Amino acid sequence: MSKYYDTWIERSETIKDQNSYAQYINTYYSMEKDAYDKILTAFPENEEFRKGKASELAAKLGFTKDTMDIFVGFLDGIKTSLKNELDVENVEDDTDVELDIDYEKLYYNMRDAKATWLFKLTSWKNVLDDAKTAEIAREYREANIAHSEHIGRNDPCPCGSGKKYKKCCGKNA
Repeated sequence: MSKYYDTWIERSETIKDQNSYAQYINTYYSMEKDAYDKILTAFPENEEFRKGKASELAAKLGFTKDTMDIFVGFLDGIKTSLKNELDVENVEDDTDVELDIDYEKLYYNMRDAKATWLFKLTSWKNVLDDAKTAEIAREYREANIAHSEHIGRNDPCPCGSGKKYKKCCGKNA
């Protein structure tokens, strides 16, 4: 494992001091937002922000040598939205990185992570039109609705009568 990944995991998952942890996570969120904004704003001509040696790509996306662990955290977050495999655990400065992004999946995953600061970036308009973002939002909501087999007394009757269950088939239940 790379020292960057180890540092990322240690600092993002271990709370030794609440203030330093909060500062680290807030720095991550800010840098993550800026990196996504650069990638989305340059779309579709954004290859310079998606391919290269890790240290060079990180610099183009606004990460410094001192924040390479946060860059690896950014890669860890985006890897489930990629069409290609990315071994974030072994990323070093000279590792070749390619971000072949599935943008619809990325938008969905941002909604799933409840990362409003990311899925509400205005730069998404360069990538997905309003109809597509609305469709993905609808798919997300439908996939996350709690379903129950239980029919409540005040629910519409499943027989299709239009009456409440308690006034129809549930009357004698």
